[in-house]
Amino acid sequence: MDPKIRNKIKSPETLAKMVADLKKKGKKIVQCHGVFDIVHPGHLRHFNQAKKEGDVLVVSLTRDKYVRRGPGRPIFNEHLRAESLASLAVTDFVSIVDAPTATEFILKVKPDVYVKGMEYKAKENDVTGKIYEEDEAVKSVGGRLAFTDDITFSSSSIINNYLDVYPPRTVKYLKALGKRYTVNSIINSLESLKKLKVLVIGDAIIDEYHYCLPMGKSSKSEIVVNKYKSEESFAGGALATANNVASVCGDVDLYTVLGADASCEDFIRGHLSSNIKPKFFCRKGAGTTVKRRYVSIGSNRKLFEICYMQDEDIEREGEGEILDHLRKVIDRYDLVVVSDFGHGFLTKKIIQHVCSKAKHVAINVQTNSANAGFNLVTKYPRADCVCIDEMELRFAARDKFGDVRSLSKKIYNEIGCKHIIATRGSEGSICYSKESGYHETPAFSYNVVDPIGAGDAFFAFVAPCYAAGLPQDMVSFIGNAVGSLAVQIVCNREPVSLVDLIKFITRLLK
Repeated sequence: MDPKIRNKIKSPETLAKMVADLKKKGKKIVQCHGVFDIVHPGHLRHFNQAKKEGDVLVVSLTRDKYVRRGPGRPIFNEHLRAESLASLAVTDFVSIVDAPTATEFILKVKPDVYVKGMEYKAKENDVTGKIYEEDEAVKSVGGRLAFTDDITFSSSSIINNYLDVYPPRTVKYLKALGKRYTVNSIINSLESLKKLKVLVIGDAIIDEYHYCLPMGKSSKSEIVVNKYKSEESFAGGALATANNVASVCGDVDLYTVLGADASCEDFIRGHLSSNIKPKFFCRKGAGTTVKRRYVSIGSNRKLFEICYMQDEDIEREGEGEILDHLRKVIDRYDLVVVSDFGHGFLTKKIIQHVCSKAKHVAINVQTNSANAGFNLVTKYPRADCVCIDEMELRFAARDKFGDVRSLSKKIYNEIGCKHIIATRGSEGSICYSKESGYHETPAFSYNVVDPIGAGDAFFAFVAPCYAAGLPQDMVSFIGNAVGSLAVQIVCNREPVSLVDLIKFITRLLK
């Protein structure tokens, strides 16, 4: 890198001191902020207009890990983006911000003018709502918010149309979908889900990741020795489903069972979204299910797993208590979301009651190492929405090689559901209903950080979409967008946020 360009790139701390000195000399500091994945004519005009507001132009950019514009973004890493911006004659300084917004940087550097593009002038149109925080921040340091007023270009539109981010099949699909639905119509449909009152019922799981560094083969036995580095715990199972439902629905209740011996209740309460009201039932003689995975640090590859669990049906006393509560409340909910991992909470009687009494029931029945071949979706006598992966579909249909379309229809008819949707990993998803027929949606992510938890997130968004009566093609598109974001998140570290989803959908359809 040219030394002149390198000298423009400063840390926020260094830049704060430099700006303070420049202000003492009577210089007026102007700041612009963004991702700047590719620098285009719209950015150049924006910078040139912004520079007219003062003497020194500081351009800050978002660090890679905070860029929430979907899989594959940013196209260029933070160092290349900083170098590109520093190469421009109009910029005086460039800084990489280690935060999701510019607010902290504004408070630290204290610009006189913070400049945004004309698309932010109507603040209510900012889906993140961060423009209000940034406006407040710049005013608190004695500055003001200003807007440029010139021709604008969309970086995402340029990337989608000219950089071959997606294969031809996906591009064709997105263009066709964009003709049927506007971005605003999809956003409005998602925001309408907030009015739903939802009950999530299912198995609570604590997912643990113990990060290890492989050291090589043991000299005394045929095993690979690993050095322990750190560990992390996540709220999984029905807890993760509830957190994701709570991202899009305003009123969410959760029914699950915790072990009496090691309940992990404090941890669980601390990792549930604020708009979830949990009801915990007690399982005697057991602890809450824990799935401990040993993970190779860096590659995120799972080495092996140990489960602490008791997966036979809960005792009759506990079952009776759950049924008593369900009889009192189940008709209050617009949607009951069943997250069944086959660990004993959802007994035959509980399943029968939910299926017979819920206004709208959505089910996700998962196959795992503890229940393969036993926990089948066909044990449910009724469902409005069924969401499973392809392997679970094949288990239920007892067909290893059959056509996925035919198998979907077979299970659809057997359960008598209104909608069935099967996820297929890199192949996307396929859904079927009698009214709309089949609809296939491609995957939008090809760089998977961690697939664990992605199915829960997909289901958690799809279920309320179907309950609200959204069209099948829109629902499957939303589900695949959610899944594409979820595989970028390690396990269930955080749910897919509605804001990130809206930003991703906006960029997909530009």
